[in-house]
Amino acid sequence: MALDRDKVQAWIDAYVAAWKSYDRDQIGALYSDTVTCRYHPYDEAIVGREAVVESWFGVGEGAPAQDAEGTYDGAYIVAAIEGDLAVVTGTSVYTDPPVVYDNCWLVRFDDEGRCQEFTEWYMKRP
Repeated sequence: MALDRDKVQAWIDAYVAAWKSYDRDQIGALYSDTVTCRYHPYDEAIVGREAVVESWFGVGEGAPAQDAEGTYDGAYIVAAIEGDLAVVTGTSVYTDPPVVYDNCWLVRFDDEGRCQEFTEWYMKRP
């Protein structure tokens, strides 16, 4: 699959929809069977689709806590694409308590358009 901005943006939009729904099938559809995921670049990778899906619910070492429904939103765009690797930037906004994070993701895709490797950087806005 040739990666382009429209395909990556469709994946980003599906990611945000899955985040808002916390639907296990929607989350799982984002990732390949053998995905590796790091919520911080220095984390040990979470390996495999099922482990990554569980991490969205705060399960497993290095997994963030599940966000409370209705307390968050995000907007992300494609910043760059090189081969099967996309750089995504954007903001995550939380309302309870109010906080904004600036995000940068490295997302490597497989031939079917699913995430094969995900690494996230985020910084709390002052």
